[in-house]
Amino acid sequence: MTPRLEGKVAFITGAGTGIGRIASELFSAEGARVVVAEIDPASGAETQDRVRAAGGDALWVGTDVTDTESVRNAISRAVDRFGRLDVLYNNAGGSTPSDGPVTEAPEEEFWRAIKLDLFGTFLVCKYGIPCLIESGGGSVINTSSNVALMALRGRDCYTAAKGGVASMTRSMAAEYAQHGVRVNAIAPGATRTPRAAALAESNEHIDRMVRGSQLLGWCEPRDIANMALYLASDESRVTTGQVLSVDAGATI
Repeated sequence: MTPRLEGKVAFITGAGTGIGRIASELFSAEGARVVVAEIDPASGAETQDRVRAAGGDALWVGTDVTDTESVRNAISRAVDRFGRLDVLYNNAGGSTPSDGPVTEAPEEEFWRAIKLDLFGTFLVCKYGIPCLIESGGGSVINTSSNVALMALRGRDCYTAAKGGVASMTRSMAAEYAQHGVRVNAIAPGATRTPRAAALAESNEHIDRMVRGSQLLGWCEPRDIANMALYLASDESRVTTGQVLSVDAGATI
């Protein structure tokens, strides 16, 4: 059976840990050559080495998705090494404990969330989509959140950024379909990444809250990576402009 990503080159941001690392390993196992776009040298190099140790081909490129020159350099190095790009997976992002209601959240936290989650996605698409077009088309996978699709108190900075990602996903899907580029977003629920797992272990309330709101309990990083794999593959060739929840039923 032919691997699902045979011959494709995937650029994955935030690939040093969590969902990004699992996706890098999964994409490689399905035949892709993987660009590990990660700001942290140690974790980025570790993901690269893990993929290579499993027989895959990976390149770690230090990437700050909030910096134009860093993104342009990362895209350029990826194409120089592999000759093409077929998949952009905008996985980098996240919230912090500084978030809160709009009347209480620090202004700097709002701009941090917008810069990382929304502007970072914008930059990778701005400089990556032309490479997808040159390759004859491809797949952009953005990361929104189920909090962009439902109300959540106390996270007004993060919800604003992730709501922007969802809206930009739809508009880009309409814009670039003519070039054979499809654009979708994953809206994860609470996912047991190493950071989230540590928080849940230190605060039983978090674990109870997740289990109470998500019908099937915690999502695991591989659950999100499996959806990304589908969107990266030709199986999703007529799927575009969608914001797909992977949240154990939280948004129903």
